[in-house]
Amino acid sequence: MLLKRFGFVLIIIAASALYDSCSSNAEGFDLSLSGQFQPLVQIDLDEIKAKGKLVAITGFNPLSYFIYKGRPMGFDYDLLKMFTNELGVELEMIVVSNPDSMYEMMNTGRGDIIAFGQPVTKEGKLKAAYSDPHMEVQQVLVQRKPEGWRKMFTHQIDQYVVRELNELAGMQVHVRPSTSQFERILDIAEEIGYEIDVVPAVGETSMEDLVRMVAEGEISYTIADENVALISSTYFPNLDVQTVVSDKHGLSWAVRRNSPELLNALNSWLTTVNKREAYNMVYVKYFKSRKQLATWAESDFFSSGAGNISDYDDLIRRHARRVGWDWRLLAALIHEESRFDTEACSWAGAEGLMQLLPATASRFGVYDLTNPHLNIKAGTDYLVWLSEYWSDIQEPDERIKYVLASYNVGEGHVRDAMRLAVKNNSDPCNWESVAEFLIKKSKPQFYNDAVVRYGYCRGEVTVNYVKEILYKYNHYLQKILA
Repeated sequence: MLLKRFGFVLIIIAASALYDSCSSNAEGFDLSLSGQFQPLVQIDLDEIKAKGKLVAITGFNPLSYFIYKGRPMGFDYDLLKMFTNELGVELEMIVVSNPDSMYEMMNTGRGDIIAFGQPVTKEGKLKAAYSDPHMEVQQVLVQRKPEGWRKMFTHQIDQYVVRELNELAGMQVHVRPSTSQFERILDIAEEIGYEIDVVPAVGETSMEDLVRMVAEGEISYTIADENVALISSTYFPNLDVQTVVSDKHGLSWAVRRNSPELLNALNSWLTTVNKREAYNMVYVKYFKSRKQLATWAESDFFSSGAGNISDYDDLIRRHARRVGWDWRLLAALIHEESRFDTEACSWAGAEGLMQLLPATASRFGVYDLTNPHLNIKAGTDYLVWLSEYWSDIQEPDERIKYVLASYNVGEGHVRDAMRLAVKNNSDPCNWESVAEFLIKKSKPQFYNDAVVRYGYCRGEVTVNYVKEILYKYNHYLQKILA
């Protein structure tokens, strides 16, 4: 399937096709006498510049590449854009379902670079040439902060969580088997001289699944790579990811072993890029930003019960009529998005009261997102568009849920969940059924399914988003006059 959007090309390849191409001994290499695999094509930097594009191979995940509100994002993706701008070529992304196929694809010429941050391995060095590390990570212990942590100082939190490795003695730690995390927890047990109850994760439980399970209280501890843990803590602020349990190791990209000029150009760029402000902004965007945190509390706007929710109630009433919504529903959405802060700006670049991306607002002729009137106008224009888009959902209350979900994550991911629902004999026009599969789109067996077009999605966040808005709306219905 070929999808052209946003000035780049995205190719998603079904896992079955990948397995077919990797059958028998055809892994895209000739085996030399030295035991190293030689690529079957000769494409280096000059050829890449001549064709005017670099083809990068990656996989859907919350670090390398994902789609948010229809916009391509990801730490590796943003770095690739910086690198191709430096080279003066376009970027083409190939997103595969099976990471094991990446080397074969690159060495047969279907891609030029594997941009899927990974540690250098002996096996990998036989198949590719690795760049210098573009990032160093360490493993950290993932645990929950204590109850009431928001009101505590750091030193008070430290008294409740594990900060020294010997404190893991007798504790139960869940990790995925056959991983560096599994090996590390066994080493820790040997280092401290005490038993640790190591529980191997079952089935296709991912590192992210284990982190979520800690946040939700299903398990007490797991070990994760620092980058995964940091991103997860933006969604689950009750997680503590400060206890380091390993030394640092580098994450690198890979190129063909017969592409020395491309490798030299990449390494030369890497030696300077992490000193630039643009790199720092990308790093902060994915690993340091935190979602705006606010508590649901009574305020002057609630005390009178006279119909006041915010300073912008008149604007909200006026624009809600254009959508055909109760104005209190629109107010609930705005509260969830920005807490009525006109200067709010998200980690993804969404701005203002309705947290619109500039590209979305420009579709409706709005460029000043700090202006409350223009921001709400663009946001409600978008809601009108989404309401028309979801005209196939006949029941009005159900349609609102699809609109809200799409406003949060983009209509493409919601359509993916509908296709999964159909495939699994569930009702695609029932939000509860679709929500179930939207949540499952964070699991590889679902976001790599052949019917899925937009890949990985942290659907649980979107499902909770819809619930929170409807909860607030019902609260307003009881306390605020129409």
